[in-house]
Amino acid sequence: MMLPTHSRIAKVLMQVTWIVGGIGLFFGFNALSLGQIASAVQWVALWSVGGVGLLSFVRHAVFHHSDAVRMGWDLGKRNDFQIEVGFANLAWGVVALVASCLDWGTMTLGSLILVFGIYMLQAAVLHLFDRERNSQHLRAGRHLINLAFAVFLLWFAFSVLP
Repeated sequence: MMLPTHSRIAKVLMQVTWIVGGIGLFFGFNALSLGQIASAVQWVALWSVGGVGLLSFVRHAVFHHSDAVRMGWDLGKRNDFQIEVGFANLAWGVVALVASCLDWGTMTLGSLILVFGIYMLQAAVLHLFDRERNSQHLRAGRHLINLAFAVFLLWFAFSVLP
């Protein structure tokens, strides 16, 4: 039997995730505006894919019950699908960090940003149109943040890829 869990840790992790992703996009778009493509993709890959991926893994997989409560998806037991989503985020995050640290190049980093942007767009749209949970918990604003993040990732990826 699981002990009662509150969503506080998952809420804090989600807020930190938004901040980390925002830092990467802010400095990435700033570098892009200065014509510094290599620096721009480093910022977005490290922070907005790597950092967000690792934090999302921790939130979805390590603190899965708190995150389920936060999302209104608490089944009262472990949800392996949610943990699986955390593993996917971990994979993207680790690859982005390794590719960035080992200088795999702009094309690789841009492609990782594009893939993560596509994933985030799909997840954001799915959550945004989940009327049952949105009406119960008034969460549409949170999903709009995720949608904006996905759009910025895609916009950035298409700006740096040939």
